[in-house]
Amino acid sequence: MSLPVADLDALLRTVVDTPSVSGSEGPLADGVEEALRAVAHLKVGRQGNTVWARTELGRTSRVIIAGHLDTVPVADNLPSRLIDGPDGQPMLWGRGSVDMKGGVAVMLHIATSVAVPSRDVTWVFYDCEEVDASRNGLGRLAAAQPEILSGDLAILMEPTNGLVEGGCQGTLRFTVTTRGVAAHSARGWLGTDAIHAMAPVLARVVEVQPMFGEVDVDGLTYREGLNATMIDGGVAANVIPDRCAVQINYRFAPSVSVADAEARMRALFDGLGEFTVLDASAGARPGLDSPAAQAFVAAVGVDVAPKYGWTDVARFSALGVPALNYGPGDPSLCHADDEAVSLAQVRQCADALTRWLGN
Repeated sequence: MSLPVADLDALLRTVVDTPSVSGSEGPLADGVEEALRAVAHLKVGRQGNTVWARTELGRTSRVIIAGHLDTVPVADNLPSRLIDGPDGQPMLWGRGSVDMKGGVAVMLHIATSVAVPSRDVTWVFYDCEEVDASRNGLGRLAAAQPEILSGDLAILMEPTNGLVEGGCQGTLRFTVTTRGVAAHSARGWLGTDAIHAMAPVLARVVEVQPMFGEVDVDGLTYREGLNATMIDGGVAANVIPDRCAVQINYRFAPSVSVADAEARMRALFDGLGEFTVLDASAGARPGLDSPAAQAFVAAVGVDVAPKYGWTDVARFSALGVPALNYGPGDPSLCHADDEAVSLAQVRQCADALTRWLGN
């Protein structure tokens, strides 16, 4: 598959119209690799469906610019089409246009067109971001070849509406399980209802909400939150249930470690049921105190905001690389059936990155 890398609008549409649901990124990865290998200024490598390319100009600094190729499943929103946005300006509608093929198109366009950047650049196009963390292509690359991800600053092309979003929140998912004694509901006094026993757990979630407010981290204000997201219990309409489990998600500020987040939650729900951690991911501090980050923010000339949610900037942070989120697309449209990205915003991001790399 040949990608029209010189024409940003055409490239975006081609990338969006190439389905790449998580685990099926092969055809798009092939096209990206072919386009990168066609230019002489890049050294290209590949691991599975993760493709990377590097300049080797001997610059005094190196930046990593990364974006994922995969999307969530298609929902009757391909092929793409042009639509009018709320401001009357054209938008490209279609699965992945926001999350995050707008950013991928910008990356590929600049990687192939800016042959002599002011900084050495490592471009990373990776797979399986939208599924289990164990399958994440960036994570696999970090484990197998961490030197590829070494640099002074990383930019993750997540949709940010064209703003810079610093760091990301940490996340902890866990269950609290209550136990009872099964019995026929006609003789409920012979049993113990595990669903009824869940009431104090849910009450605790509600009553502690005021504890989870805004937290300032390196000049950006993050908002913590604790929410019950799933609940399961009962076997039949006439049986007193002997088990009930609620899944709870704690989103915490990047100044909090995973260990401290878990300890806080264990203390909060102590004595109310069985506590089981499902998964946890550390957040990432903004990294705005690094000279490379400050130079980037100055060059693109946009506002800086905190990232609400978890992104792969945390992987770079864990490697000691300051990382920022910056890309086209309204993040509130991520995974939506009416996902659409502003063509003007895609061009603006491309212009800003080109200006930064040209300084």
